[in-house]
Amino acid sequence: MISSFEERVLELGIDLPVPPASVANYMATYRAGTLLIVSGQLCMDSSANLVARGRVEEDITIEEAVRAARTCGINVLAQVRSALGSLDQVKQIVRLGGFIAASPDFREHARIMNGASNLMVEVFREQGRHTRSTVGVASLPLQASVEVEAIIEIV
Repeated sequence: MISSFEERVLELGIDLPVPPASVANYMATYRAGTLLIVSGQLCMDSSANLVARGRVEEDITIEEAVRAARTCGINVLAQVRSALGSLDQVKQIVRLGGFIAASPDFREHARIMNGASNLMVEVFREQGRHTRSTVGVASLPLQASVEVEAIIEIV
């Protein structure tokens, strides 16, 4: 039986990268009482390379975008671990916000964001269920296809 979220990540075979430092005048995370706010995380792998670049259905497939959203979620978790020392400090994933680079007529934003949402439920089970917003945008930093931010209740 899994006794911690840290053990759950290992069981799922998820490798949390060392999160990069902020590249501009902002903080990657901010603790406000029992909330941890995580700035938007791009779909970068552990070598800081984008796993998906450009607009969905123009430059990448929906399936690639779903995987990119999962990668963003992994980067959110890496920031949480960096800020708190352990994922075991998480009480509840409160909210995820997703940004999907797509054309104005694209309609599958929610399907893509499930890549990040499903990850949170895989890791935190019922405590990973959250509120969510998903927004289509014309572009994202570095031409990333997906960006995900989070608000997390901590102990």
